[in-house]
Amino acid sequence: GSKARRADLRIEEGLIVEIGRLAPKPGETVIDARGLVVAPGFIDIHNHSERGLVNDPLARSQILQGITTIALGPDGSSPWPVGNYLDWFNNRRQSPNILTFVGHATVRRQVMRDDYKRPATAAEITAMEKLVDEAMREGAFGLSSGLEYDVGNPSTTEEVIALSRVAAKYQGIYMSHVRDEADAAIDAFREAISIGREAQIPVQISHIKLGTVGVHGRAGEVSRLIAGARRGGVDITADCYPYDAWQSTITVLVPSRRHDDQAAVKKGLDDVGGGDNVTVTSCRAHPEFEGRTLTQIGSLLGASPTDAYIRIVRDGGASVICKSMTEADIKTFYRQRWVMVSSDGGIAGRHPRGAGTFPRVLGLYVRQKRWISLEEAVRKMTSMPADRLSIKDRGRLMKGMKADLAIFDPLKILDRSTMTEPELEPVGMVHVMVNGRLVVGDGKVTGEIPGQVLRRGVGGK
Repeated sequence: GSKARRADLRIEEGLIVEIGRLAPKPGETVIDARGLVVAPGFIDIHNHSERGLVNDPLARSQILQGITTIALGPDGSSPWPVGNYLDWFNNRRQSPNILTFVGHATVRRQVMRDDYKRPATAAEITAMEKLVDEAMREGAFGLSSGLEYDVGNPSTTEEVIALSRVAAKYQGIYMSHVRDEADAAIDAFREAISIGREAQIPVQISHIKLGTVGVHGRAGEVSRLIAGARRGGVDITADCYPYDAWQSTITVLVPSRRHDDQAAVKKGLDDVGGGDNVTVTSCRAHPEFEGRTLTQIGSLLGASPTDAYIRIVRDGGASVICKSMTEADIKTFYRQRWVMVSSDGGIAGRHPRGAGTFPRVLGLYVRQKRWISLEEAVRKMTSMPADRLSIKDRGRLMKGMKADLAIFDPLKILDRSTMTEPELEPVGMVHVMVNGRLVVGDGKVTGEIPGQVLRRGVGGK
């Protein structure tokens, strides 16, 4: 967040040891970064590369964006057991640093199995509390929830408060995909605020958005609501990705969960602007539907988009991309000091955010649209998520900090990924360093795997 300045930076044994006007010592390797921006490595606080990292430890699509630390386990779904997952990567290694949350839905399924479509009993909540405690002791950074999704949605606010209190004992945070990002979004944000207040835990609203026509244009109202909560003592922040289309399971389009009700489904589709705005990206039962909108699928079936939706859900569901946000609301959120950048993407994702988020913010929102300054964008990608996660040795360029760096050309940095070609690599990221070793050099992936596993400190307050 500080004003950009000219300086030299010396790295030894993975640490920043000097910053100033420096002369190379004999035998030192020198990276000429004249004309480039040297920033702390980007920290993606909301990333879905849990499985992708297993197959691609280089995390090519992530490091080429300048991401050096990835936070896994969002939206209520996390690796389990947390300790085993982190141990595996600690032994295998990968290019970026990684950390994880413990998922509310994950522990809910561990306790309730397939009988999750109801509020949990007191005994079940107690059992879930023990699992959250176990995960926090194994190094989770907090509790995540996906209250809009099928497993988390039946839970009561009191259940989430109880589990959040456990995470709070270990100085963790509560990170939530709120209960509704559509017509009831304002109430969902209020619920997140109440959870933070009652559990005495910092709250992170995941990928803040207003995703239906009924709430378009209300980002200012939401911002005032959250600003008021912050003034009232609730420690609440949010993250946002730079796209007007989300990707998720198709069933979130119908919040009532009446997936075979024609009227309920039609309203859900009307709320996002119709079947033309919903594109199927993955459908196991019907691969021939992939890449087509619900309107196009309906035409193939000789039916309506509503019928297409009902058919897909009955046959096992699908992943979809839905264009349902407005640029004006995204702009309002990005200009809030308490909103940081996140991708909500990951390795081999079918949404362009998985390969383009951070360069897109720097190229489109900073250079082209001038919504925010370069320094503010870097803060939203580095020190702000580091502070949110209480990572003390990353996220800033200071003596003694880990040498995680993103070195880019501010005149060229830009995403190239699109809805039809989501894995196209960005341009303008010249060098990326993790723990003092180059994982990207001269725009090319080096094959180095210096990433570390980060764990939350063990022990209560």
